[in-house]
Amino acid sequence: MLALVAVIFALWSTPVMVPLKIVVVLLHELSHGLAALLTGGSIEQITISPEQGGLALTRGGSRFLTLTAGYLGSLVLGMALLFAALRSTADRAVVALLGLGLLVVSALYLRDLFALVFCVGLAAALLAVARWLDHRANDLVLRVIGLTSMIYVPFDIFSDTIARSHLQSDAWMMANEFGGATVLWGGLWLVLSVLAIGASLRYGLGESSNIAFGKTSSDI
Repeated sequence: MLALVAVIFALWSTPVMVPLKIVVVLLHELSHGLAALLTGGSIEQITISPEQGGLALTRGGSRFLTLTAGYLGSLVLGMALLFAALRSTADRAVVALLGLGLLVVSALYLRDLFALVFCVGLAAALLAVARWLDHRANDLVLRVIGLTSMIYVPFDIFSDTIARSHLQSDAWMMANEFGGATVLWGGLWLVLSVLAIGASLRYGLGESSNIAFGKTSSDI
């Protein structure tokens, strides 16, 4: 686990990490949409860009929860994927469900070309991994996506809402619609994200894995 985190950090500013960062942006926008749906609203459109930008257009629902869900929701989704890898043996099923879910999102909510190509391509890759690769490969896919989200979210919160508080971020919209300052909401989300990551590492992970990568398949 530590080695995987070290590799992600080492490659963080390289082009290798760009697709994974876009995946986290997609999770961010999906979290906005899910919050809207769960509070009685609807999703009009979701889009992502090669520059790691994204937008979720929603209608109705709880505006407070929908705005809050972007950063924190993508963190929860990332943690859930990591827990699925570390604490269950359903890795292939989770990867397949993630792929199928992305196909549904592509069909219902994506309109622009890049978002469609990226999301459908990612879904196809996940379904192929689930269908043809073994448990170890599926476990690794979930770990990489989950850890990338857990690393990316606090950095993104700090960059978008504190270091560059003038940006029209989720925290900027919260400040305009509910009062307070952009850095206040960003700081609150940053603290909550760090606490959530710390709690997950302290209480949720337990053993480092349900498989050992040094063993043969007959040892599992």
